[in-house]
Amino acid sequence: LLEKMADVSLKEAALIVGVVAACYWNSLFCGFVFDDVSAILDNKDLHPSTPLRNLFQNDFWGTPMSEERSHKSYRPLTVLTFRLNYLFSELNAVSYHFLNLVFHVVVCIVFLKVCKLFLDNRSSVVASLLFAVHPIHTEAVTGVVGRAELLSSIFFLAAFLSYTKSKGPDNTIVWTPIAVTVFLVAVATLCKEQGITVVGICCVYEVFIAQGYTLPALLDTAVQILRGKGSIPFSMLQTLLKLIVLMFSTLLLVVVRVQVIQSQLPVFTRFDNPAAVSPSPARQLTFNYLLPVNAWLLLNPSELCCDWTMGTIPLVESLLDVRNIATLTFFCFLGSLMVFSLRYPGDSSKTVLMALCLIVLPFIPASNLFFPVGFVVAERVLYVPSMGFCILVAHGWKKLSNKSVLRKISWVCLAAVLFTHALKTLHRNWDWESEYTLFMSALKVNKNNAKLWNNVGHALENEKNFERALQFFIQATQVQPDDIGAHMNVGRTYKNLNKTKEAEESYMIAKSLMPQIIPGKKYAARVAPNHLNVYINLANLIRANESRLEEADQLYRQAISMRPDFKQAYISRGELLLKMNKPLKAKEAYLRALELDRTNADLWYNLAIVYIELKDPTEALKNFNRALELNPTHKLALFNSALLMQESGDARLRPEAKQRLLHYVKEEPQDSNGYFNLGMLAMDDKKDMEAEAWMKKAIRLQPNFRSALFNLALLYSQTGKELMALPVLEDLLRYYPDHTKGLILKGDILMNQKKDIVGAKMCFEKILELDPKNVQGKHNLCVVYFEEKDLIKAEKCLVETLALAPHEEYIQRHLNIVRSKIASLGAMEQSSLPSDGTAATEAKKNSFQNLKEAKSEKTTTQSTVDNKEHSKKKKPTEKSSVDKETPKKSTKEIKDIEKKRVAALKRLEEIERILNGE
Repeated sequence: LLEKMADVSLKEAALIVGVVAACYWNSLFCGFVFDDVSAILDNKDLHPSTPLRNLFQNDFWGTPMSEERSHKSYRPLTVLTFRLNYLFSELNAVSYHFLNLVFHVVVCIVFLKVCKLFLDNRSSVVASLLFAVHPIHTEAVTGVVGRAELLSSIFFLAAFLSYTKSKGPDNTIVWTPIAVTVFLVAVATLCKEQGITVVGICCVYEVFIAQGYTLPALLDTAVQILRGKGSIPFSMLQTLLKLIVLMFSTLLLVVVRVQVIQSQLPVFTRFDNPAAVSPSPARQLTFNYLLPVNAWLLLNPSELCCDWTMGTIPLVESLLDVRNIATLTFFCFLGSLMVFSLRYPGDSSKTVLMALCLIVLPFIPASNLFFPVGFVVAERVLYVPSMGFCILVAHGWKKLSNKSVLRKISWVCLAAVLFTHALKTLHRNWDWESEYTLFMSALKVNKNNAKLWNNVGHALENEKNFERALQFFIQATQVQPDDIGAHMNVGRTYKNLNKTKEAEESYMIAKSLMPQIIPGKKYAARVAPNHLNVYINLANLIRANESRLEEADQLYRQAISMRPDFKQAYISRGELLLKMNKPLKAKEAYLRALELDRTNADLWYNLAIVYIELKDPTEALKNFNRALELNPTHKLALFNSALLMQESGDARLRPEAKQRLLHYVKEEPQDSNGYFNLGMLAMDDKKDMEAEAWMKKAIRLQPNFRSALFNLALLYSQTGKELMALPVLEDLLRYYPDHTKGLILKGDILMNQKKDIVGAKMCFEKILELDPKNVQGKHNLCVVYFEEKDLIKAEKCLVETLALAPHEEYIQRHLNIVRSKIASLGAMEQSSLPSDGTAATEAKKNSFQNLKEAKSEKTTTQSTVDNKEHSKKKKPTEKSSVDKETPKKSTKEIKDIEKKRVAALKRLEEIERILNGE
């Protein structure tokens, strides 16, 4: 009979699908908001590169269960469905919302099947429709993380349906459905913890529905047995056996669950659940008052809010508080229903009893009865309890509609409730479109929750609207003056607005709210890592001032003394120590951080930078490679390891360097630095056309790219395309008029190729304006004077140049030549000292090989005020004998340089022979 009644027709299923689609179609246009950010966007467990076993080792948010900051919410099967979404559509929110909608349809259909066990067909459909459209479910259905409720509910109801088949003919036990029930309970629990409560519902069903006992009958039997006037009936023994099996299985699941969380309960702050840390009687009175609050949300879901923490519901601190009347009324109503359902036999009492079980038992884990939870009220946890509520409403409606006087009005009321609930749900879905819309809708309901003001501020901050964000953050500090996080948000926003003084003041207020360390006493109190970020943020702010580096270091050390396992403090301190030129201490800091987290690619990257500072490129490359093993797309490790290989001078490493740079530009196609360094590699490999193409691409992306412009001009000059170099040099000097090497190269081309002595002279004079001691520029100006046949001025100029570089023999020889010409006035007019002072002397080595501009400068990753670990890109700088130490060259490169030097000396000898002969 039960199986026949529990069948769901195709028409009923189609009706439910249509109603759910009509209510939730617009949820497909919502993004990832609120908790979705942590569970989806920031959760590495969704990525295919993460081993599947991590899903069973980490919590719902991707944090290892062993870590203190873990919320201990163990839901690996739910995360597995997120991972499947990611596999097919990565971070396309539509697919995640669509799957949630499908799961809600499945829950509604299975719930209809359950309803038919206790209600007639019409009432069952009413209960299922009311459940399908109830606005309280928008958080569970439209919020992606609500999938935990949906999945758990499917297996929760399936486990119960399976258990209803465990009673065979003549009250025999059918063990297969019981085994299936235990399995489904385990699956439901792996989706969300409240799944285990279905065992309690099965027990109540077995005793009061399947066996038909009432509470008075049970008490009477117990009294008779205790008085020795009777024995336990066989049917009752069978019932006890089934219950023992169920309870033992449940106990086993609980033990496993406790082992998974390593016997540690999650730790929440007083802002998450103020009543949990309040003294008696405020704690008990508030927790009891929250029950009628939840009941009212089911009865009247007109004002819904995504976050009920902090000051949303003020503490009930006195027995005289008027809100205690609501608590008393709720318990009286609940008690009367329980008495009715347990005392009297009949279908009506059984329906009420099962409805009450569905309301009460699944809500127990969220009730703070056994352990504190991290929220005050959460609408999503009412997903399963609302099933019992819908059954109660449908049962009451059935009673009213059976009375001829109230039949019409009951149908009108039902239609009105379903219609208004459906409209409210449709409207509520739009609130979940973005974080801004969600938190603004919450502020309309509750203005006493600082967290909501902070979250609106965060949403505006993400849009770079810092001025408006600041207003909301300041309002948060006014609503909750002791909220450390709010003051930190104000400080960070002031920093983003370049108001350093105000930022420091806000951080200092936040710091003053932290527990104070007593000198000489060990710090024992627990401090949340996100609150400790006040030390990190304040230190990051003041270390911009070179005179306050020691003060910043003291703040990092203070954070470490409060939490020796605070990884971010070691990372930030390592960066500071590098800035203070203490690479050995920086290395110690990073190694300590690696002891806490060896899977952090950024840490290995930073350690590589330390080894570069320690002049140990081999170890640096090993650490870059370790970072890339952990994160093959780590952009900075790709970029900087390629530069390290390039600068090593080892031609065998160049192919790998090229591959890494190609990978980098694939990840960062708009970064001109990648293309520039590919061009530099090609220049090293003498692949001139390839080098030209890469340099041009870098310049297209960044027209004022100093190094790319100069090296492209230098490339043209080296390959006999001097006239093509001139427009490039014009662009370079338009952006950077004081670019000395650009002026030298331009002057050289003008004098040697264009025979434009005036233009060349202007270039060399400009160099000397910028740097009067520039030997190369000074010497070339002397050559210009010689070309102008002003031998006296040329002699004076060469004397001055020789004073600047007394060890340069070519300057002395040229001075001797000029003096000999002055002494031989007859030969002066026919003599010509060639104008390639940059190409015809030993200075040649400075004009080509050493004029090349360097690839980059190394820098460590930088901490941000948002407690996140970020890296700062190494920017190209010039590589010359003046600006940077020239990197080591390969044997082949050294030979090329020597050939150029020999050629320059031969050319010099030729010039001198001509001059002396004349």
